[in-house]
Amino acid sequence: MLVHAHPDDESIGTGATMAKYAAEGTGVTLVTCTLGELGEIIPAELADLAWDKQDKLGQYRIGELDAACAALGVSDHRFLGGPGRWRDSGMMGAPSNEREGAFWRADVDEAARVLLSVIEEVRPDVLVTYDANGFYGHPDHIQAHRVAWRAFELAGGLVAKFYATAVPKSVLAEGIRAVQQQESTEGPGKQGDAAGGFLAVESVADLPFGVPDEQVTTRIDASAYLDAKVAALRAHASQISVDSPFFALSNNVAQRAFGVEYYTLLAGPRGPGEGPQGWEADLFAGIG
Repeated sequence: MLVHAHPDDESIGTGATMAKYAAEGTGVTLVTCTLGELGEIIPAELADLAWDKQDKLGQYRIGELDAACAALGVSDHRFLGGPGRWRDSGMMGAPSNEREGAFWRADVDEAARVLLSVIEEVRPDVLVTYDANGFYGHPDHIQAHRVAWRAFELAGGLVAKFYATAVPKSVLAEGIRAVQQQESTEGPGKQGDAAGGFLAVESVADLPFGVPDEQVTTRIDASAYLDAKVAALRAHASQISVDSPFFALSNNVAQRAFGVEYYTLLAGPRGPGEGPQGWEADLFAGIG
């Protein structure tokens, strides 16, 4: 079971993993905490979906998420408490953090009990969400971690392992080199442009996410499902621009779409390690 804050988070951070396990016959359940009503719209032709117009963007993103899940082969998707039960809180420090119904303001125990009801129904062996910093500090991501962790506690052993998404800094550096190589090969359209007209960053220090390699515990090689992940990214067209193998959010900064995804085990048995880093190769490793 994966707990994500907004539509598109599942595809960006865990899409290849989801597609791999779904294709192998493992039950994959996605729980999304908000409709992403405050997402920054990229295509000009969708500008009329702005959040202050009767939540049209949130409703539109339900369809995008359905299409992304179909691309990933995931059929079990739920919104936490139902669509619109909790709302997108916006970026940290924005006035929208304090709006009535914002997920950031949700009572953690209340939301955790709602998630617990899904856990009791589905009985997942593994729960995946973000770390305590919400991967990059977004309030809804932080809240998703808090709610998922509390539900894990309340589940009383029903779930064997609890993971946080992670991207090793060495992998981010590899992605930056790939963008820069593409830029040098094709030549930028304008200063700082990379593939697809995206902006290139200079170093890992320019990115708001990434963890030391030694913090990572698990590496899932889902390279065979990278095309499915890219298709899912494309499905979120209001929020993501894609020029495979690169994509960008509303900041237009190029990111490399990887078919290998990484996690940090926060609770539960650690399985046998592989490779020089001793990373698990399976989220279910170590479960009897």
